[in-house]
Amino acid sequence: MEKGFANPAPLGLAAFGMTTVLLNLHNAGFFPLGSMILAMGIFYGGIAQIIAGIMEWRLGNTFGTVAFLSYGLFWETLVFLLLMGHLGWWPAPAKAAIVAYLALWGIFTFLMWIALFVGKHKWDLQLVFITLWILFFLLAIGDALGSASIKRFAGYEGLVCGSLAIYVAFTHIIGGMRKA
Repeated sequence: MEKGFANPAPLGLAAFGMTTVLLNLHNAGFFPLGSMILAMGIFYGGIAQIIAGIMEWRLGNTFGTVAFLSYGLFWETLVFLLLMGHLGWWPAPAKAAIVAYLALWGIFTFLMWIALFVGKHKWDLQLVFITLWILFFLLAIGDALGSASIKRFAGYEGLVCGSLAIYVAFTHIIGGMRKA
């Protein structure tokens, strides 16, 4: 890190991980979708990751910039897709459109995972991205088939993905702590 700049990755990873866990507790069937998940998506999953992405840009980290800005904006778009239809601002997206949205995010995530290998990143971050790639495709398949059981399974897989991101965030926090 540049002198005087903190590592923004733990913020972005924690925001992604905690929001992913919360949404996937819903997907796994533990509670309904509601304002708690939507607020977390807007503010922590969305805005906090966008801030982390801007901080990564300032440090010259292209991967971190693209990842945190993209997934922060994913959370913003997901919440707005859900809210616009619910509030009657715009018709809710068709099932095929949601499948395409999730599949496109899955393709993007797969390519980001490939970039991690080229950049020789640590295995723990690679696990976050492979589990996220699997999550997007499970959700897309579940929506395409109208399968509640696949979506519930995706929820459990998403809990693994989010938990891994939280783990990686705290390895960065602990690894970056200054000795007094």
